[in-house]
Amino acid sequence: MSARYKLILTYDGTNFAGFQRQPDTRTVEGELTKAVNLMAKKPTPAIIVYGSGRTDAGVHALGQVVHFDFPFDIPADSMRKGLNSILPVDMEVLVAEIAKPEFHARYDVSGKRYVYRIDLGEFRNPFKRNYAGHWKFPVDEAKIRLAMKDLIGEHDFSSFVASGSSVRSNVRTIYEAKVERHEADNELVFEFYGNGFLYNQVRIMVGVLIEIGSGTRPVDDIQRLYKLGDRRYARRTVSASGLYLKHVYYEGDDPEHPTKLPKHQR
Repeated sequence: MSARYKLILTYDGTNFAGFQRQPDTRTVEGELTKAVNLMAKKPTPAIIVYGSGRTDAGVHALGQVVHFDFPFDIPADSMRKGLNSILPVDMEVLVAEIAKPEFHARYDVSGKRYVYRIDLGEFRNPFKRNYAGHWKFPVDEAKIRLAMKDLIGEHDFSSFVASGSSVRSNVRTIYEAKVERHEADNELVFEFYGNGFLYNQVRIMVGVLIEIGSGTRPVDDIQRLYKLGDRRYARRTVSASGLYLKHVYYEGDDPEHPTKLPKHQR
């Protein structure tokens, strides 16, 4: 008897060419697909893994979600342990559960939460180069917090999406945007929670915010960028190394913001 499994994954994106499977390239989806099919003794047709969304090369995940249909009904924890015995050391299944047959890791998403880390050291730390962005100039956090208020709510983020995006609409809703200074690590840590994010949106938003904090943009510049609707004026895209997919939300996870991304915006 077959069953649909939902997994929560964590992975170090440093040595992956992103999440999405690609021929002759090491990806998260590719490694997981190989492991799942190996556990199922290489069935025909092969098992397909569906993720909540893509992460780019170098981007990390603390809580990526996937699902797949497995030809045998085995205990969820046995699935977790079995996959972890096969998967490479830079990825791990944190949670496995048997989902409802209609559950879909991508289409049922109601929100996502991302974290971005910036090392503020004068010199680039070689031990952080794969896990944080770097900014050596003085930063005024008060300006950043003030500017972040303009991100909250529903907006057209056309100035904050990289070329190559194939979505129908650039309108997204951000529920929460915050930044904290971690003195012990000499880092700024940004966090964003919304109903969905565009291609490179978080990295572009952080680039704008860090320039506001450094005084090279006015505090109200995000409002100007909304009106312009042109990616060129946002300029900077911070490095992939500092970005982490922290959490993927589904119906019931967050009663305050239960709305899925409308189909016309996907």
